[in-house]
Amino acid sequence: MRDARAWVRLLSGKRLDLLDPTPFDWEDKDLALGLARTYRWGGHSAWPLPLSVAQHSLFVLRLRRLWFPTAHDPRADLRELLHDADEGLLGFDCISVLKPFLGDAYRQLTTRLANVIALRYNLPAWTTKEHQSHKKADRITAASEAVHVVGWTEAEVRNVLRIPFKPLAKDPLVDIYGGMPWEPWPPQLAAERFLAELEALTADGKAPEKPQALAKARAARS
Repeated sequence: MRDARAWVRLLSGKRLDLLDPTPFDWEDKDLALGLARTYRWGGHSAWPLPLSVAQHSLFVLRLRRLWFPTAHDPRADLRELLHDADEGLLGFDCISVLKPFLGDAYRQLTTRLANVIALRYNLPAWTTKEHQSHKKADRITAASEAVHVVGWTEAEVRNVLRIPFKPLAKDPLVDIYGGMPWEPWPPQLAAERFLAELEALTADGKAPEKPQALAKARAARS
């Protein structure tokens, strides 16, 4: 089975082996485009376009910055921006209730991708408090998307999706990017905006790469 092709060719020309990925298998622009072309909510939307994981990721990052306006921690911001980055490499955002049915193989696949993303961008591990804050931002974002993008009611968000947070009334991305509140962006625009944020964060404060870990990954790849 492992002899079968498990790699995909990316826009940059690089090959990403989905079963045996390394931190060197993609360019930032590949990740941005992958996230911009990977859709949340199964691709369903009340708008002409579906909502991309790239736009979702920028939304969650925006909430972190609104909640912690005095924090200047580019690595923590980067971790927030990249919290769903494995979905962009895989090209699939699994509806959460399906994940248990996909089993351990799917969990191992996404964990492997998440691990090489963390290694490439030197992402700090979550503390318990940080992860709780992240999950709250992620769930508030999901509640807001459900109502304003997909068309769920607030009662359905509470009782069906079991999200215990109210959807936001105001789209916080409009203050930055303008446009129609809650409208999903075209893929190319979402990719450009995600890539601009990614490049700003990696230029602003990315800690030096972990030389031993990266050297080990290079050796394993060669």
